[in-house]
Amino acid sequence: MDGTDDVGREVGARLRALREATGLSLSATARRAGLGKGTLSELEAGRRNPTLGTLFAVTTALGQPLSAALPVPADAAPDAAGTAVDAWLVERGEEADVYRLRVRAGARRRSAPHGRGVREQVLVVAGHLRCGPEDGPVVLAPGGTTSFAGDVPHVWEAEGGEDVSAVLVMRRPPA
Repeated sequence: MDGTDDVGREVGARLRALREATGLSLSATARRAGLGKGTLSELEAGRRNPTLGTLFAVTTALGQPLSAALPVPADAAPDAAGTAVDAWLVERGEEADVYRLRVRAGARRRSAPHGRGVREQVLVVAGHLRCGPEDGPVVLAPGGTTSFAGDVPHVWEAEGGEDVSAVLVMRRPPA
């Protein structure tokens, strides 16, 4: 056994593909990332599991975000799907849940009020999102954030003809 797992091999293959797409040699990439050429070669071949620091170093050297090297889970079906919004539960906590959202272009979702005291915090990753209380939604561009009461009717709508990718944190009041 070589000590790596399927994820390590997939990450290695993605790193190699990213490097080749940039046209950089193994040596040049290793030098930019501050790694030994042998270390990078073993990572790309899937014979070594990368650390988070190593992944940041290599993806930065390639001018790519860390996410470009990470695999998308095969079971990427949403945990909750609707006609306008799909949601993937990322983390469940005592007082907050974190979701990855996709809001479909051209669709609008009116959300009924959630439990008393619920607050929703949104970060837009891609696209333009209109969201918030029905009587005063805001439009967010990539990198934009907002927070609003989730215990009133609120809306979710992609603007500009493209799907929106966002992160939603739903906070509940302490019990």
